[in-house]
Amino acid sequence: MRCRTLFVSTLLISWLFVTALAAQKRTGNAAPPNGAPGSSVNVLTYHNDNLRTGLNSQETVLTPANVNPASFGKLNFLTTDGAVHGEPLYVANLVINGVARNVLYAVTEHDSIYAFDADTGAQLWKKTALLKGESPTMSQIFDCQSIESEIGITNTPVIDRNKLPNGAMYFVAMSTDANSVIHQRLHAVDLVTGAELFGGPVDIQAQFPGTGAGSKNGLMTFDPKQYAERVGLLEANGNIYIAFTSHCDHKPYNGWVMQYNASTLQQLSVINLTPNGKNGGIWQSGAGLAADSDGYIYFLDGNGTFDTTLDSNGFPINGDYGNAMLKLSNSAPLAVADYFNMYNTIEESTADLDLGSGGAMLLPDIIVGSNKLHLIVGAGKDGNIYVANRDNMGKWNPNNNNNLYQQLTAALANGEFAMPAYFQDTVYFGGTSDAIKAFPIVNGKLASSPSSRTSHTFFYPGVTPSITANGTQNGILWVVENTPSRALRERTISQVVPSVLWAYNALDLTQKLYDSNQMGFRDQFGPGNKFITPMIANGKVYVGARTGVAVFGLLHAH
Repeated sequence: MRCRTLFVSTLLISWLFVTALAAQKRTGNAAPPNGAPGSSVNVLTYHNDNLRTGLNSQETVLTPANVNPASFGKLNFLTTDGAVHGEPLYVANLVINGVARNVLYAVTEHDSIYAFDADTGAQLWKKTALLKGESPTMSQIFDCQSIESEIGITNTPVIDRNKLPNGAMYFVAMSTDANSVIHQRLHAVDLVTGAELFGGPVDIQAQFPGTGAGSKNGLMTFDPKQYAERVGLLEANGNIYIAFTSHCDHKPYNGWVMQYNASTLQQLSVINLTPNGKNGGIWQSGAGLAADSDGYIYFLDGNGTFDTTLDSNGFPINGDYGNAMLKLSNSAPLAVADYFNMYNTIEESTADLDLGSGGAMLLPDIIVGSNKLHLIVGAGKDGNIYVANRDNMGKWNPNNNNNLYQQLTAALANGEFAMPAYFQDTVYFGGTSDAIKAFPIVNGKLASSPSSRTSHTFFYPGVTPSITANGTQNGILWVVENTPSRALRERTISQVVPSVLWAYNALDLTQKLYDSNQMGFRDQFGPGNKFITPMIANGKVYVGARTGVAVFGLLHAH
């Protein structure tokens, strides 16, 4: 009897195990088998989270003690068919072909999507975003080399692991069909197979009331040819948010934000930020739209029309918000819920000193006494750091910026073409032709002077930091430096200038840990792209480049 009971119990346990494993495989979240990677870290969106802090606080492998030229360097180079402008993304323990893997996703300007085994470098699958007869759009037709050669997928995608059957990755792709018609489409693809989901892709179309540049009969109509989707995608409120900017300020253009249902790809709402004016594109040097825990959307837009006549609530009377720090509603229809604009915004827009050259970051809640502060930080071409209270951003005052929570004037010597990062009550900026600077938060405000800075100057366009730590310990700041001079940008000579991965002690920026030029050719990975943000997960650093993704890690790891 005991043997029979034991036999039945064993069968029951085995059946339960197999059933559970099968269910996990269907959802793509199976625990790894023996010998498989056990990472629990996912990087599913630009700069790690919707606040855009750039912080991975679960890095247990890389430390200031082992990131040095002797023990750390380039492990691999994952070749792609085009430039990787979007930040690579990372999904841990995803079951593909019956095996739990850590998976790296990369998108290219050749309109391709790649899934790589993040540990071995093996290509798991490759798909194209092109429809039959299409090709990537050639940038030469715009007389603009901001995105070199061809334009396909420029933006950083966003991943939702909970979308059936295996999770979904969303991105926008640009293409040209056989009749020379240019398309912009929103895609959602299966993480395991790369197959299109939800009946996609969908052509991006939009109209908005207005009489601004390019309008007809009182309507602004989105022209796919006129725009680039450089900004990282955002998922919030069960929706996907995308935003557009111009090709090298070629007119006419305006600032568009669009909202799509993440489960159906149905367009829910659109807003134009300069509907009765011009310009105001949203590019943020590739940084993603941000969102707070209540689902409000935040970003910076570029130089453009701002209505200096305000309504009774302090909003521009014609709905034109060029050169502003913006907060959008957390539900459809999209609308401006609050904003800040500097007092001299007209002069700055005229001089092309737009705030939207940089990206916005939301700070985690800051407690000062009995107050809980909700702050947003951003900087642009004028070199000032602007800090706004997200609960009352300040709007516009024609005389001064005293309505703003805080301003650090000329804190960044030559402006910002990147975005900051956050770690341990400190905000890190890597302005153009400037050192990386650490600004501690003291009594709810940024210190007027940096507590630490690098000895190295990072030339145009500056750098966007990413930070790794194990909780509050072992903080490392990572950046990728591209062409060494603004004079070289977008010229053929930049194609032979290698990009450089740098690592610093995050608590002391005078302590450089590593750079990828230190060992000569050993760790070099060729030229980079105009804007790129390093992604770090599970002991490895991934860097997008012109022809693929460079992989760095410990050289003698077992």
